[in-house]
Amino acid sequence: MQRRAAAIYVALFIVIGAASYSLIATAQTPHVEFENPEYELAQGDQFQVGEQTYTVSTITTTEQGGGHGGIATTVVEGELQYTNESARYTAAWENNSTQSFDGNEWRVLVGSGDDPTTFTLREDINETAILQEDPAASEEMVTQNGTQYVVIDGSELVPASEYFPEPETRTYAEGDTVQYEGNASTIDAVTTSEVTLAWAGPRTNTIGVSDNSNVTLGGETYLAHFADESTLQLTQDFESFRQQNAEIDQHTLHKNGLWGVSIASFLTVIFLVGFAYLPSRY
Repeated sequence: MQRRAAAIYVALFIVIGAASYSLIATAQTPHVEFENPEYELAQGDQFQVGEQTYTVSTITTTEQGGGHGGIATTVVEGELQYTNESARYTAAWENNSTQSFDGNEWRVLVGSGDDPTTFTLREDINETAILQEDPAASEEMVTQNGTQYVVIDGSELVPASEYFPEPETRTYAEGDTVQYEGNASTIDAVTTSEVTLAWAGPRTNTIGVSDNSNVTLGGETYLAHFADESTLQLTQDFESFRQQNAEIDQHTLHKNGLWGVSIASFLTVIFLVGFAYLPSRY
């Protein structure tokens, strides 16, 4: 009688566990999808937000996790590029440094005082090259009584200040415009330590995009969603996204509950079978 009753309960719990497992196996997991996104794009596509044009430069897929027998997760990411046609560029010239400018080398000399507004470029004479080009001059100068001399024909001493040409000098002030590396540049600031040049020019910027994350384009916020491994959707339907996530959470909760019922049912079957075959005291 004891075993007969156990068999009935075992059959009941097997049915309950199997039914729960079948629901888990056949249930379709909901996922986020949008029917009419503002933009649906593939790699290389261009689109416009406001007055700015963007390009989907890359869409990449990587596998994360999966080590030690775990399940790998597919992660899709992308990058958007756009060009700012009037980006600000700057260059800093340190005081007393040598800079290449207008085809020559120049020494930067900031004006005196605690708050200078001007600076001078003094041509940096290549004394070594001049000496090497003069067959009558020695390649090395000599110093006597604190004065440098160039040795001519092995014996004649000519003061370096007289032998080398007078360096060219140019003076500039804040607000002046100069041509620097092909750009019309403004003397933006002069300080005791450096001179800052500024100019405008095109600059390519990159925006990283991850799945189901927000991205701001042209002052507008969009939700970025990868519909598959090659398609990027941009939408402002945030309410639909919230509702779909709530449905996914609810599905996960129900699925976890069914797993609990299945596991509990099969464990109960094991215990009932074990108890049914315990020796009787009577």
